[in-house]
Amino acid sequence: PRERASELFARHGAWDTAENSGVLLYINWADRDIEIVADRGISACVDHEQWEAICRGIEQEFRDDRFEDGILEGIRQITALLARHFPARSDNPDELRNRPLTL
Repeated sequence: PRERASELFARHGAWDTAENSGVLLYINWADRDIEIVADRGISACVDHEQWEAICRGIEQEFRDDRFEDGILEGIRQITALLARHFPARSDNPDELRNRPLTL
């Protein structure tokens, strides 16, 4: 799953931001596997354990059949980390799509 998530991160250009702050939340519905792939800029600010905690929280919600709640909470947590380390500024536009991509 991690390899596939990394492949999609590259294929969809999530790495292509000025501050290297792209993040991909990968959800494999069939296996109920969740991965977060983060570019080097945000990875320098957020340790692996924080990303893992977000994934485990989403997985717990999935086990409890609260799929929407799990995804939304995971997105909220990722957004909070990005806002803390890369706050919105006029010279830092939103460079990536903020919509789910279903494959």
